[in-house]
Amino acid sequence: MNLLADFDAVRGAAPDKLRKVNLFETPRFFCDVYVLGPGQSQAAHVHAGSDKIYAVLSGRGRVRVGDDVHEVRAGHAVCCPAGASHGVENPGADELRLLVFMAPHPKAPA
Repeated sequence: MNLLADFDAVRGAAPDKLRKVNLFETPRFFCDVYVLGPGQSQAAHVHAGSDKIYAVLSGRGRVRVGDDVHEVRAGHAVCCPAGASHGVENPGADELRLLVFMAPHPKAPA
């Protein structure tokens, strides 16, 4: 496993959907960079047994957790507790880049 990652090098959205680049992954957690182009979104979904953190690296967007919608910008982080519906969208004109952590790993053995 690589012990050093350059999340600043992860830039550029995919043309058709949000881009996910894995930085670190163990049986216990993962850490990704998500890049959303203008108008892109991640549909609301639930992880029954895992908590997720979205930390905004650059851009502006909206993170939904349950019925709450949070307007976010670089420097903000949002916690999505296990069992809460959550998703993210980029309504702006610029790229939205997020550092995303999840633990325990949703594919961890029970």
